[in-house]
Amino acid sequence: MAAGVGAGVVALVGTWWAVAPGMAVGAGVWRFLGTREPGEVREARLRAAADLPLCADLLAAALRAGAPVDRAVYAVAEALGGPLGDRLERAARSLRLGAGPDEAWAHLSDVKGADRLVVAAVRSSASGGALAGALTRLTDDLRADRGLAAETAAQRAGVLIVLPLGLCFLPAFVLAGLVPVLVALIGDVL
Repeated sequence: MAAGVGAGVVALVGTWWAVAPGMAVGAGVWRFLGTREPGEVREARLRAAADLPLCADLLAAALRAGAPVDRAVYAVAEALGGPLGDRLERAARSLRLGAGPDEAWAHLSDVKGADRLVVAAVRSSASGGALAGALTRLTDDLRADRGLAAETAAQRAGVLIVLPLGLCFLPAFVLAGLVPVLVALIGDVL
């Protein structure tokens, strides 16, 4: 695609000196496309972040029921499925194979909001504290964050809607309300 855009620039200009700008435009398009996140990767990332509060709830319930951490994580991974379930399954497998908590829980490091879950799990394994209580608090925090983000997005949408309305109604007001008055005043003056 980048080569096509560069060739299009050369063809549009139609002279030999357009090769350098065409190559520059092609390189810019190549760089821009390289930074774009594929749709399925973005969807997996968003789904994993959306499943995180449910994951923490299920994990807390499994731990309160008396399941060991590795089995609880594996059960939650099977129940959730999807991108977060895959990461949890890798973490459970690492825990079963004897990996350290830092290494095992690192599989969740790229999920937005999971850093608090990882910190709580590592702290719990180091201190021996109950992980279920920390996960319950984490679930409450994640849901509150999600509600706040939704409210902020709704308020932002309300502000962004005003701009097109203003761009439509202001010219109409000027043309329908002010121009006839100005024409009448100018006609009386002249």
